[in-house]
Amino acid sequence: MRTLINAENLAHNFDYPLFRGVNLNVAAGESAAVMGVSGSGKSTLLHILSSFLAPREGRVALMDCADIYAEKPSVIGKIRRNAIGLIFQQHYLFRGFSALDNLKVASLLSGEAIEAALLERLGISQVLEQDAMSLSGGQQQRLSIARVLTKKPKLLFADEPTGNLDQGNAAEVAALLFDYAREAEGAFFLVTHDENLARKADRFYRLENGELVLQ
Repeated sequence: MRTLINAENLAHNFDYPLFRGVNLNVAAGESAAVMGVSGSGKSTLLHILSSFLAPREGRVALMDCADIYAEKPSVIGKIRRNAIGLIFQQHYLFRGFSALDNLKVASLLSGEAIEAALLERLGISQVLEQDAMSLSGGQQQRLSIARVLTKKPKLLFADEPTGNLDQGNAAEVAALLFDYAREAEGAFFLVTHDENLARKADRFYRLENGELVLQ
């Protein structure tokens, strides 16, 4: 099975050491989840794996790129545009745009069509004409997820993707994200405080005492 995310001997620190010797592989159709206490470096690891923060040590291979941080900015930009989808707790929706217009931006930039079935499953079909900023926090989160998935990324990264959702919506969104990775033969990497969510992944790790430990 083709490996889409491969990290070797990653180490990072700020004013203090975060982690060292991190190795991770996610193949096509697979998912991996990382848990850890606040400040353990979960989000930093996600930023490194998704091409937005160079590690102090180690190498990250994405798709057919053997070392993303050794590439020219133009190559990194192309991979980000064409292959990477990022889901955060903050929604980063476009102010002054309707929900539908937010989706149209993603569709225009990626060349992919907006799928009615996706919007229906996320429960936002009825709010498309509303101003995105007028939606509830949960609706904004589901809209931001729909915008990312409209792009059809091969590499999907998520930081607490269900943190703003109630139990029922959280379960549905989680199922959607894991289904997406399998059906699209993409790689899904997420960080979370929710152990129930983490255990749905093909592999579940804890980042503790500076080490990534398979559970």
